[in-house]
Amino acid sequence: MHAQQAGLQVSLVEGQGDQPAAGVDVIIENAEIGFRRMVRSDANGMVRLDGVSTAGRYSVRLGNAPASEAVTVALRANFTSSVTLRRNGGRAIVVEGHRAVTGINAVNAEVSASLDKAELVALPIEGRDVLGALVRLPNVVPSTGFFAESPSISINGANGLDANYLLDGLDNNENFLGGIKFPVPLGFTRNVTVLANSYSVAYGRTANGVVNYTSPSGTNDYHGEVYALVRPGRPLDAASPYPRRDLSGNPVGESFERYQAGASMGGPIARDRTFFYANFEYTRDRNVQVVDAPALGTVANVTGHNEAYLGSLRIDHRLTDDWTLSLRANVGRVTVDRPGGSLGGGNVTFPSAGSDQQRFSTLVAASASYSGDAWSYDGAVQFSRFRWDYARPKGEPGPQVTVRDPSGLAVAVLGNPGYVFNDLEKTWQTTHRLQRKLGAHKLTIGADVLHSDFALLGGGNPDGNYTVDLTDAQLATLAGSGKGLALSAQDVLSLNPAVANYSVELRPRAFGTGQTQLGFYVEDEWQVGPRLTATFGLRWDYDSLTGKGGKGADLDNFAPRLSLNYRPDARSTVRFGAGIFTGKLPYSVISDALQRNTTSPGFVSQLRALQAKGLVPAGVDLAKVTFDGNLAVSPACTTVSACPAPRQVQALRDSATLGEARILNPEGYKSPWSLQLSAGYQVQASDTLTLSADVIYSRSHNLVRLRDLNAPAPFTPNLAALTDANIALLKAQPDNASRFALAQSLGLVRSQADADATRPVALVAGGARQITVSETKGESEYKALILQVNKARGEDAYAFRISYTLSKLSNDTDDINFRAANSNDYSTEWGPSANDRRHVISAVGYLYPFDGLSVSVAGLFQSGQPVNLVPDARIFGTQDLNGDGASFGESYVGNSDRYPGAKRNSARLPWSATIDIGLRYGIPAFDGRLELSADVFNVLNTNNKSGFANAATTSNQIQFGGGAPFVQRNAGPPRQFQFGLAWKF
Repeated sequence: MHAQQAGLQVSLVEGQGDQPAAGVDVIIENAEIGFRRMVRSDANGMVRLDGVSTAGRYSVRLGNAPASEAVTVALRANFTSSVTLRRNGGRAIVVEGHRAVTGINAVNAEVSASLDKAELVALPIEGRDVLGALVRLPNVVPSTGFFAESPSISINGANGLDANYLLDGLDNNENFLGGIKFPVPLGFTRNVTVLANSYSVAYGRTANGVVNYTSPSGTNDYHGEVYALVRPGRPLDAASPYPRRDLSGNPVGESFERYQAGASMGGPIARDRTFFYANFEYTRDRNVQVVDAPALGTVANVTGHNEAYLGSLRIDHRLTDDWTLSLRANVGRVTVDRPGGSLGGGNVTFPSAGSDQQRFSTLVAASASYSGDAWSYDGAVQFSRFRWDYARPKGEPGPQVTVRDPSGLAVAVLGNPGYVFNDLEKTWQTTHRLQRKLGAHKLTIGADVLHSDFALLGGGNPDGNYTVDLTDAQLATLAGSGKGLALSAQDVLSLNPAVANYSVELRPRAFGTGQTQLGFYVEDEWQVGPRLTATFGLRWDYDSLTGKGGKGADLDNFAPRLSLNYRPDARSTVRFGAGIFTGKLPYSVISDALQRNTTSPGFVSQLRALQAKGLVPAGVDLAKVTFDGNLAVSPACTTVSACPAPRQVQALRDSATLGEARILNPEGYKSPWSLQLSAGYQVQASDTLTLSADVIYSRSHNLVRLRDLNAPAPFTPNLAALTDANIALLKAQPDNASRFALAQSLGLVRSQADADATRPVALVAGGARQITVSETKGESEYKALILQVNKARGEDAYAFRISYTLSKLSNDTDDINFRAANSNDYSTEWGPSANDRRHVISAVGYLYPFDGLSVSVAGLFQSGQPVNLVPDARIFGTQDLNGDGASFGESYVGNSDRYPGAKRNSARLPWSATIDIGLRYGIPAFDGRLELSADVFNVLNTNNKSGFANAATTSNQIQFGGGAPFVQRNAGPPRQFQFGLAWKF
């Protein structure tokens, strides 16, 4: 990783031809930071600078040319920008439009796309959310994720958790599950780039894509902004029966409002030497929910307020003409409020059972770089801390109480969220890269070390969760108390009601381990001739998590990479890339195997029996794959006063039975990896128009999925019995029990008891029905054609960017919690990814009718996402046709049994179409510019059933099979408005 540093390559050609201009002095300046360097072009007409700062803008000109003939270019972290210049008669640069050909990549085969600050500011972006704006780039689409807070984007159709998120080339990953640690705001983004294929060996830790933010910096001139932004909501927003999402991905209703404010400023501390840039942004959301508990005399609104504080600081110091030092600090405090209730009626969760989700992040990085004539170096060290407290109780610790009326209907939930998930991650990273120019070769060696320590406090409620049955008299007592929303769990428990269920978490202690990731690489960038650059690289990666379980660590992750870049002329380039790209294991793979584990004698006896049958490898020490994880037990008691205290139930660990337990994989783990190929052509058709075409291919291996070591025998429904007459008969049954019995007699379903009878080992006291492991045997295949047309503004009053992607992603796992529908038979799981789209068209246009006014129109048009067809309990009496029981991943991936005869993801949703409009009008004011903005999202108010960021289990991608009518559960955002005011100087 190249922390906050970049490279610049200048190609000089003679006259109107394409012959290299050798031995020409070139001046590269950056007046904004006081940088100046004169370099002479080599025999290939090339000039190269590495290890230079991303601050300011660089100008390039001949040594004897006036400054007015200079070419300007802004650099981004982790990339060598290329500029091609023509000279005429040995003196002046021939000025054509913007004086240079800067829109093509003339260095390597990297398939990437970027949005700079000017483009981001002009785009209609909800809530200044930079990550969400990346869907304007090719190979990026809105993501169906696997929990609300999952990344809102998918690169190459893959799980957004598998991408590598970087800030100035350094780690910015929440390493427990994946995704961004510090949510980089618009005010601290100079450029954001998505790398989709064929990138340098300096990048690692992903078999998929990379998102790299470049932060802004100070210069010799003071600059900045102060802004306010509001999303007023209804009645301006269009009505919709479906929930929206806040910036955290959680659902909100029509009452939702957002208010944002912030300021940034950059400038010199000491001119030409030391610079600063600071940014602070604040967001506050308002959302009204309903607590609907008429049985307790309470129907009332509760108001929740999400808050986000994002602060950033960057300091750059030019120690000498060759050495630069940088310091960056980021602090994020994001709180998601769950005040109780829900978006509509029927929710009986009182405020006492409410909670806050806290995502607190801190990053501090220091870097140094040296840019010499022959040698260059950059290195960095970063410390980061991330606290993810998913359900922080609003009140004091205590029991949760679910209250049921005499009919068995839940009428209140009080006292505590009922579970704990509190993860703490501390991470150190250091990166170093050394480069040496040797004639036509540029040799690079690099090292990247990352170590994270995790501690998770998770599981159920150590103070106990009660489900109690109240009499009419007891209900009347509570309703008549007049406490309303202030009703507490203790108010119910003091009545000593009858207990239907009582559960206690036995391990209320944090546990965890560390993860060390090493990366070493070498690379040779060889300028074969003035038109051909060949880059050969080799990277080796190590992930200590692969050493957990029954085997040693995965040590053979050698990843060779080849890049060819051929320039037929000064305005075009042909690229080819091939290589191996190694990913990492998310820590949650190991954490889940610790948290859902047990060492009870009954469970260990089951593992020994599986080992005797060859389902657990012989010779594996079972002590290395088991752990005393979280376990909730349910001691029998009839009334609250008869229930034992939590400290009195610890002895029940050895007798409690589990529906599913997980162990560390006795066969060990492998690091994910992919083979990536790409070929592309770029041409600068004019000084402002760039055309490109790319073909990419990626085949990934060792992807994570679940396997049940104690799976029952396979079960296939009797399709011959699935006639219209039998379906009508099944639907006519009075209840699900009757439907199930009839479906079982027809061979359409199998009972859990019958399934258990075919499991390799029986369920015993202290044991588990399903004994699962995370295995690294999944695969995927991605193929895509990407066509792009980019028109810069130049001297015109318009600009545009259009891309079309034709792609296909097939896989046999979508997530770490994905499991085969039928007894580990993954041969039937190969199918479209949840985020597979065949066609994506992204079009963004910019109009500048007159000075001060800009209009942006952004359209996103996508073919529909896949639909998984599942059984309908109104036909079969159950959705579990094969009787193997629900899995831990069911609530995340939604991978239940499929409708008889249906293949995975075999249907499709309709196309989606979203058009957004952004207006910006600025006038001079207060030695700066006052800018008014208005954004309209989904201006046509299209009801999109597909193509929007969403959680899997609440999407429209799970439908009943058998020709059942389509059930719409969610929709993309309706028409929404956002208004802003900013002063920029």
